[in-house]
Amino acid sequence: MTPTAARKQSRKQSEGARSRGTPSPAPRRADGAKGTVTGRGGVVILFALSLVGALAAQWMDLSTAAGLGFVAGCVLAALTTRRTDLLTLVVSPPLVFLLAAVTAQVLTSLGRDAMARVVLVGLFTTLSAVAPWLFLGTALTVVVAVPRGLPAAVRDLRERLAGSRILQEDEEQDPVRWEETPRPRRGEAD
Repeated sequence: MTPTAARKQSRKQSEGARSRGTPSPAPRRADGAKGTVTGRGGVVILFALSLVGALAAQWMDLSTAAGLGFVAGCVLAALTTRRTDLLTLVVSPPLVFLLAAVTAQVLTSLGRDAMARVVLVGLFTTLSAVAPWLFLGTALTVVVAVPRGLPAAVRDLRERLAGSRILQEDEEQDPVRWEETPRPRRGEAD
């Protein structure tokens, strides 16, 4: 069966299911994955859960909440991100956590005297208290992403970079031109 015929048959089946009142199955993407998000979507998931955890930690005065929110965001994002976008997700957790921590500190210190000092001290305290959770979340992101296809994404990036002009050596051009002698400047003696 040709791909066009398969699509027509699939459309007929889903139209028939809709007319009978039965819901059609969720559409699948070309790579067969169902219910996945892009790399940016994974970063948004990670940021949202990290921010919720950081805000909960500020309001409840419990730094563990920030760490748990971050780790949960890392694992959920790594499980729901498309295989081709895993490299984007794997390199972003530390920066996303920093942005979530800064946002939570700013939101919880609005209206206080010496807000900049409160934000800086609170950020330093948060980062030092949650550092083990930061390492754990980043490591879990890599551990979950490796069997999902992270090595293939790295290999693909390497192949694309190897094919680009930037990384190719130009054998015809010698960076040092020995045949050209420098000319003396005006006013200089030979």
